[in-house]
Amino acid sequence: MKCGFFYRETEADGFYGLVYNDMVRSINNLIEKREIEEYELKDLKIGVPVRPSKIVAVGLNYRFHAEELKNKLPEEPLIFLKPPSSVIPHLGTIVYPDSVKRLDYEAELGVVIKKTAKKVRKEEAKEYILGYTAFNDVTARDLQAKDGQWTRAKGFDTFSPFGPFIETEIENPENLRIQAILNDEVKQDASTSDMIFGVSELISFISHVMTLYPGDLIATGTPEGIGPMVKGDRITVRIEGLNDLTNYVG
Repeated sequence: MKCGFFYRETEADGFYGLVYNDMVRSINNLIEKREIEEYELKDLKIGVPVRPSKIVAVGLNYRFHAEELKNKLPEEPLIFLKPPSSVIPHLGTIVYPDSVKRLDYEAELGVVIKKTAKKVRKEEAKEYILGYTAFNDVTARDLQAKDGQWTRAKGFDTFSPFGPFIETEIENPENLRIQAILNDEVKQDASTSDMIFGVSELISFISHVMTLYPGDLIATGTPEGIGPMVKGDRITVRIEGLNDLTNYVG
C-alpha cells in the first residue's frame, strides 16, 4: 500500500492519501487510514509524504562504500542529523549553493517511523515502521571534507529529497536493489543486502540515543558509486518495490 501527501493547488488544501493505481483516496491520517474522498492522481500535486521532526541519517553503512572512501568499517552505526528544513518532494529542485564546489547524490532507503520509539529492542523494531521511501542524501562533498563534521555539508535547504510515497508493504528491506540514475546513466547500482547494520538494528540503536516520533525518517546509508551533480542535472533514486524519486538540480 502506498500513502503520501497531496494537494490540489497549494499546500493549504493538502491532505494525506492512499494511492490505488491512478487514483488517490484521502484519509484522516497515516495511522488510522480512514478513507474519505477520491481523486485522480493526475489532478493532484505530490508533496513531501511526511514532515519529520528530524531526519536521522547513517554514514558508512555499506561495505563497498566504506571501502571506496578508504574508511574502516564502523563498529556501531555512525549517525548524524539532517534538519527538517532540508526536505523537498519528488520533482522538487535541489538548489546548488553558491558556496559549494562539489554537490553529490547519495541514493538511500528511507524508513518512516509509525509510533513513538524509545529504547526499542531489535526484535520489536518492525512494529515501529510505518513504511519505506526513496531518499537522496544530497551532500556538499567539499564542505564535508573541510568541516570535518557533516552538519553544514548535508544540512542546506533542499538537501533531503524523499518520496514520492511511503510503501507500507515491503517484506524484506534488506534485499532490495538500489540505484542512483543521473541523466539516464546508472551511477549507483547495489543491494541493501550490503548494509552493515540492518533496519531493525538501526531503529534499536537510534532509539536508545534519542526518542523517535511518528513521521521521523531514518536514512539508512548509501552504497558505492557516489558522485557529483551540476546545475541542469536530473537525478533519480530507484529502489526495488518503491516508486522512483526524481529531482532536478538548479
